Formats: sequence, C-alpha cells, structure tokens
Amino acid sequence: RQISLLQEHGADIIRIAIDSKRDVEALQAIREKTKARLVVDLQENYRLIAAVAPLVDKVRYNPGHLHHHEKEVPVFEKVKFIVKHARESECALRIGVNFGSLDPKQKELGSEHGDVALKSAAQHVGYMDQLRFENFVVSLKSSDPNEVIDINRGFADAHPGIPLHLGVTEAGMLPMGEIKTRVAFENLLAQGIGDTIRVSLTLPFEKKYEEILIGKRIVEDVYQGRFRSVPRFEHNGLNIISCPSCSRVENEAFVELAEKVRELSGFAAAENITIAVMGCRVNGPGESDDADLGLWCAPNHVNFKRRGELIGAFSYQEILPRLEQELRMLIGERSGQAA
Repeated sequence: RQISLLQEHGADIIRIAIDSKRDVEALQAIREKTKARLVVDLQENYRLIAAVAPLVDKVRYNPGHLHHHEKEVPVFEKVKFIVKHARESECALRIGVNFGSLDPKQKELGSEHGDVALKSAAQHVGYMDQLRFENFVVSLKSSDPNEVIDINRGFADAHPGIPLHLGVTEAGMLPMGEIKTRVAFENLLAQGIGDTIRVSLTLPFEKKYEEILIGKRIVEDVYQGRFRSVPRFEHNGLNIISCPSCSRVENEAFVELAEKVRELSGFAAAENITIAVMGCRVNGPGESDDADLGLWCAPNHVNFKRRGELIGAFSYQEILPRLEQELRMLIGERSGQAA
C-alpha cells in the first residue's frame, strides 16, 4: 500500500530494506504486484544480493556494514560477490556511506567523520574500478546539512563523473526536517551536484507521501531560481535528530515516540543539546553515540545513551520519564559549569 501511495504522488524510485530470507519472500510478492523501480537496501547479510538482485533495479550496500557479517572474509571479497550478482542481473549498485554507520576500521584511525566517509567512499569506488563495474552511484549522508554539503562537494570535486544520490539522513520531523533538507539540496543542486534525491522525514505511514511532495517542491524551486534557505545551516537551541520511519524500523511505536520526545523536551528549546531518536539498529548506535542523549529503538525496548555511554534499556512506557530526568540533569550540570 505504501508503494502505491508513494507512486501516486510522483516517486520515481522506491527503496525497501531486506535483512532475512523472510524479507526476500515478501520482496518477491511485492515485485509481482508492482512495476515500480525498486531499490533494495542490504543490511549486514550481503549474501542476500544473490536472491534480490534479479527482482530489483538497484541494490544499496553500506560499506560500514560489510564488517559485521562473516568478519573473516575480506571486504573486497564481499564487494566482489555483490558486484558479481549485480552484473549477472544487470542491476545497479549504490555505495551508501552514512555518518551513523561508518567503516569501523576507518574510524579507528581517529579521523573526522567527513574524512572517514570520503575515504570509505573512495575505497569502494576503487573496488568498482578494480572489478570494472560502472553501473553504480554513491551517496554520502549525514543528519547535519552542512556536513552533507561539504562531503558531497568534496566527493564531486574528486570524482566528477560519478553520479551522486543526495539525502539528509534522519532530518527529523516537520518543519525543521524540511528546512535541513532544503539547505543541503539548494546548495548542492544549484552547483550541479546530485542526480537523485531522497527526503527523509519522521512521518506516520499515511503521510509518507509528503516526502515526495517536499522533494519535488525543492527541485522545482532550484530549477526556477527560487532559493528559500541559507548558504549554511545555523541552528541554536535544542536539536532533535530522528530517522525517517523507513522499512528498517523495528517497532511502529517509534514515530509516536519521536513526537512525544519533541513535546516533552519543549522546556529545553533554548538549550544547545542534541537528542537522537532512532528507529533501528542500522544507524541507531552511531547517531545515539554522537548525541547528548540518544534513544535507539529495538522491537520491545529502547536503548538509552548519554554521550555515547549506555544508561540502560527501557520499555516504551518507561523511556519518556527517564529521558526527562536525564535532560533536566544535563541542563543543571551545564548551568553549574556556567556559574
């Protein structure tokens, strides 16, 4: 139903997350019912590409996730396996680098996120060259629109012939999510950087089509020379990062929780504090590590971190009071330091 809804509002490409054989069976049923151009997002199990590549138009893999499954197998061999099946099925690939799930080996070197992301993307572009595979695109995403601008400019300068898919990941809820996305897209598209876009907002199922409408408005504004944002995103005060309630979400209560977090934290609007509310294990650990207070939602509980340190796992009923407690403590500590 969601695929039909997105198509009705003008989506050209639709992404589905696949993480198990059961998901593959569901994908087969979906493929039989729609002619939409489908992209599969592989999770840790890269070997699923053998089953999904014949069913879809493109497969996205995350370089940072290739280290989790079959750790004894070199990353290049995994990419070689992915490319083999993509080539056999005439399926495109997307090298999808995300600040929330960067290559752990690159991160160990202590580089800034932007440097790590660029190195990771360049490494995998090199793999494509070695394997003589040209049917691919690259994406470099962050929840910070300024980082999205900088890293995509850097990649475009270094690799001008490679198509780029743009997105501000975990842009959050409206209206701030649209503002963040618009800042990044207006800056990049106006410079000729970007071939496809995705708007990622925390929205309930029945309103996901709003992402398509917003994306089309931004593209039309850029085409017409109407710029409604600013060269850089400057935001003082509370920053809530939340992911786009996509098919990776492990509990649908996540969307309602994100809304409740925004309502609860209203008293801290003037504080320069970042709260991350993440819906799955893909980018949840990384984004919650980088936030002052991070919530990472699992199927039956919410993992709660404070500046990367795990406080504990709480039920969906328990998490809000504990979040308020930690938020007030954090504000109190900062007030004491300022005094």
